[in-house]
Amino acid sequence: MSKLFQTMKVDLELKGYSPKTVEAYLRYSKQFLNHYQKPIEQLHTDEIRNYLHYLIVIKKCSHSYVNVNYSALKFLYKNTLNQEWNIDKIPRMKKEKKLPVVLSKSEVKSILNAATNLKHKTILTTVYSAGLRISEVRNLTITDIDSKNMQIRVRQAKGKKDRYTLLSQNNLSLLREYWKEYKPEYWLFPGVPNTKAISARTIQAFFKNYLNKTTISKNATVHTLRHCFATHLLEAGVDIFHIQKLLGHASPKTTARYIHLTHKDIIDLKSPFDMMDSDKND
Repeated sequence: MSKLFQTMKVDLELKGYSPKTVEAYLRYSKQFLNHYQKPIEQLHTDEIRNYLHYLIVIKKCSHSYVNVNYSALKFLYKNTLNQEWNIDKIPRMKKEKKLPVVLSKSEVKSILNAATNLKHKTILTTVYSAGLRISEVRNLTITDIDSKNMQIRVRQAKGKKDRYTLLSQNNLSLLREYWKEYKPEYWLFPGVPNTKAISARTIQAFFKNYLNKTTISKNATVHTLRHCFATHLLEAGVDIFHIQKLLGHASPKTTARYIHLTHKDIIDLKSPFDMMDSDKND
């Protein structure tokens, strides 16, 4: 690793970025330099603008991909190179406001029922019943399950924050059944070797396998189960504030998007088109 990127790596770690983010920022910064094949000293605002434009127009990269590149280059120039970053000349792409895929309760149940492997079933059930991210479920340890208070402790989640979320009675029963059979020693869901936590890729793979065994045509992922947790709680009448705390969202605005996914407030409303017949009598 060059001296520049070694310095950038240290800067990122001093700021407390996660290993995953450190790796991504370094990779995207290297790709930027490789694109131009010039020393960093010769690359300035115009080159950054043109590169981001190239990712958008020529490479047809997603909004999220372009914005991660933007963040990586901004960190490289502002923090590591100590140079000014002109946000007027280098604008960030607007975030796409897409609603996440959500499954009905019966669809979630069909996926969980398709999971014939006890360990897989327990992992997916825990994700759904507690509203966990894939990184959170894979990093659970045995001591994070608090059956006395019916809570699951989520340690150092996104934003390096600890929180507690729900431990359902049915999930606890499944976890006990799983523990009796597998007897994990430290990680609740160990991988191979068992000194490591199960990988996110493994969880994604078996989820896709079980999804394909159902009749569900939606483009669901493991993270969809977390969206379902929030949406189904909202439909059950739980207020946004409590859902926000359970999910670990920093802002209620992030949680509020689930309002658009629930039929709770609109299911009994009628379209004006359906009211036309009654208006004929007026």
